[in-house]
Amino acid sequence: MAESPGADGPWRLWGPYVSGRQWGTVREDYTPTGDAWTAFPFDQARSRAYRWGEDGLGAVCDRFGFLNLGVALWNRKDPFLKERLFGLTNGEGNHGEDAKEYWWAVDGTPSHSWMKWLYRYPQAEFPYAQLREENARRGRDEREYELGDTGVLDENRFFDVEVTYAKAGPDDLCMVVSATNHGPDPAPLDLVPQVWFRNTWAWGWDRRRGTMTQVLPPTLAVGGLEDVECEHGHLGRYHVSAEGSPEVLFCENETNLVELFGAASNPTAFTKDGIDRRIVHGDTTAVNPRREGTKAAFWYSFDSVAPGETVQVRLRLSPHAPGRSTFGPGYDAVLRDRQAEADEFYDHVIHPALSDSDRHIARRAYAGLLWTKQLYRYDVRQWLGGDPETEPAPESRKARGARNVAWTHLSLADVISMPDEWEYPWFAAWDLAFHAIPLAHVDPDFAKEQLVLMCREWSMHPNGQLPAYEWAFGDVNPPVHAWAAWHVYRLDGYRDQGFLVRVFTKLLLNFSWWVNRKDASGSNLFEGGFLGMDNIGLFDRSAELPPGYRLEQSDATSWMAFYCQQMFKIALELSRHDPAWEDAATKFLEHFLSIAQALTSFGATDTSLWDEEDGFFYDVLLHPDGTAEPMRVPSMVGLLPILGATDVPSWIAEETPDLTARLRWLQKRRPDLTLPLLTRSTPEGRQMLLSLVDRPRLVRLLERAFDPDQFLSPYGLRSLSAAVKEEVWTSVQGQSFSLVYEPGESHTGMFGGNSNWRGPIWFPVNVLVADKLRTLGRFFGDDLTIEVPRGSGRRINLVQAADLIDNSLVNLFRPVDGRRPADGQRIEATDDPLWRDHITFNEYFDGDTGEGLGATHQTGWTALVAHLLHPRLPLTPPGR
Repeated sequence: MAESPGADGPWRLWGPYVSGRQWGTVREDYTPTGDAWTAFPFDQARSRAYRWGEDGLGAVCDRFGFLNLGVALWNRKDPFLKERLFGLTNGEGNHGEDAKEYWWAVDGTPSHSWMKWLYRYPQAEFPYAQLREENARRGRDEREYELGDTGVLDENRFFDVEVTYAKAGPDDLCMVVSATNHGPDPAPLDLVPQVWFRNTWAWGWDRRRGTMTQVLPPTLAVGGLEDVECEHGHLGRYHVSAEGSPEVLFCENETNLVELFGAASNPTAFTKDGIDRRIVHGDTTAVNPRREGTKAAFWYSFDSVAPGETVQVRLRLSPHAPGRSTFGPGYDAVLRDRQAEADEFYDHVIHPALSDSDRHIARRAYAGLLWTKQLYRYDVRQWLGGDPETEPAPESRKARGARNVAWTHLSLADVISMPDEWEYPWFAAWDLAFHAIPLAHVDPDFAKEQLVLMCREWSMHPNGQLPAYEWAFGDVNPPVHAWAAWHVYRLDGYRDQGFLVRVFTKLLLNFSWWVNRKDASGSNLFEGGFLGMDNIGLFDRSAELPPGYRLEQSDATSWMAFYCQQMFKIALELSRHDPAWEDAATKFLEHFLSIAQALTSFGATDTSLWDEEDGFFYDVLLHPDGTAEPMRVPSMVGLLPILGATDVPSWIAEETPDLTARLRWLQKRRPDLTLPLLTRSTPEGRQMLLSLVDRPRLVRLLERAFDPDQFLSPYGLRSLSAAVKEEVWTSVQGQSFSLVYEPGESHTGMFGGNSNWRGPIWFPVNVLVADKLRTLGRFFGDDLTIEVPRGSGRRINLVQAADLIDNSLVNLFRPVDGRRPADGQRIEATDDPLWRDHITFNEYFDGDTGEGLGATHQTGWTALVAHLLHPRLPLTPPGR
């Protein structure tokens, strides 16, 4: 890592950057309809070349995505090779956008010198049709129908296929593919490691076309292996060597136009599906007899793998031609050394006082986080224009208001931390900010790079907006970048002021965008819209309201107050190194005070977002006639004002004279504005706190937050109060909307897929609330206690309340009587160690039981569990 501090570092050239799914993405949609899921379905992926990326099983590639290396499988029963993960599209099931496979990221280091990935492959025919048909039949009030429900995995009739990579050098990868038969009977298996070039040449944009050829004697001067030479104009020359005597097959990474679209002919006789047609269907004409192409496979056949037996194949990717030492003793030594180094690394990263169970949780969380670093290529201008030679873009794509038409500046070709390998193989701005926190524990350089990337000119809109995600870059995610940047700076040792400057100066533009675009009335009450919390409102808050209506949002306003405080904190830190930053600190302090006054008093129509009778914050819907209607939904929206809390360091009086003078002026002439600045004297000295919520209102909010009949669950705070047992209704221009507490997956299709903020527990907002409760607790100490749980008679301070939330989140993954609450009723909850040892990191969790829901590999923000297992840093660095 020290040798490769930046994105161009040599040890970062190769990594697990290949997506778990490229089909069904916006980038690959070249149709007039804009329905990305149906534009490029799973069933076309084996025969159709991608434009913008690749996908595969346990695959790696260079950071430019030119050369890819992965594994394919065949159990002699499937109708086609298993080359990629399968799942339902948005419209194919009762809870769409869901992977129907079992796989786990087992281990990995930040430099990707050591990587291990596990896939569970049925020995029976994979039930593609059954999964589609049964999920299509089931309604949203029924559980998803998963692969484990089909019976094909009964009696452990599956192979565990483990793919391991160890680097002998920055561009020298040892690859081991092993498969273990866990079933009771012998079973056949074909292991088919593949190497292929991404198709950059067919679209008319990039003419670089790599070539692959089999190296044969006498050029191949060593026996006991097969070798393919890969030549590329940018990468240079690589050899992929495979031990033993596998049959080597070649085809082109080109679309089978005849098969898919009824064309008269193909540009090549050996299309992308040629290897599949040769192995599964016995079509010897589908592969190139000249032993060359842009896609190659090493076909290992095992006619009978005995119960409990493990078969293994070894490969090596290297810039050097193979020799006697390619698979000699040094090969095994590389694997041993890299694994030992990984163990030593995590012995330092993960606190030694943790139990073995907690260490396992943390290490698997880091593995998932590192394996979901994926290459993301997308040039919106190019995509909007279509291909110059093969397929021009439909006019509908360029129409006013069409998808991403206002984001023509966005042009990315970067390795980015994705929310999930399959369900979300594209970045999301606020997800990525949360990823940066656990990443900072293992790879602070990459964490900083990611936060800066979202603010660069080719990502951030010229108007200052951060891109949300590829389905709609213009959607609005919560402004959590400044918070993440501050925490990454702390975790990195308070030493990289240059990073803070880079982020802060760009976030000034983003902050201005929020003020100019999301405060329509200039009242300091904000209308952020969607804000990442999907269906948490009565209606779709990202949709345009009828003319004359406006929604003043409790959460949008709270996020902006929170944003002000984080910018204030960063500016204060920078002012310690350069007094010129003091003015910026003063600006954000004063802006926070104005937002605090607006939120906690009255809005644009003399209607407060605070409801005194209920003791809660609500969104307020402003009608054309000037009346205001509170959206009386007790949700996380009303708890988020808690986030507006930050310590004010005692040194400001000495080190920031201009800010201190301005603050004293405000206290004298505008005492109403400075009410959010709380002070108290302690034996350690004078303490100051900026708080969006005053003490009486804070107490009332926390009474509801820690009430088991409302927000408090055994595993964190629910996104909607469990007290909403009957539907809450509202009407807008005669159209009725309602919601009710749903602890699990959504029963509505408001946002498609599985997503639900009407009751489940979501990791990121819980972590934020706990973080700010700890801030409040440091200030109030034992002078402020709350009853937890409400009705128990047990009172604790706010630091202890924060610890309770954090521990509740970790407890999702800690076994209770051998089972993790997050495993719920899924197959992972079985007593069999083959399932029990593997943790899934879900997107969100059932508000009553803690069962993991949504995406099953969300080691993006759910990897925050590893952060929670670390000892907390001191508030100020040593020696300051």
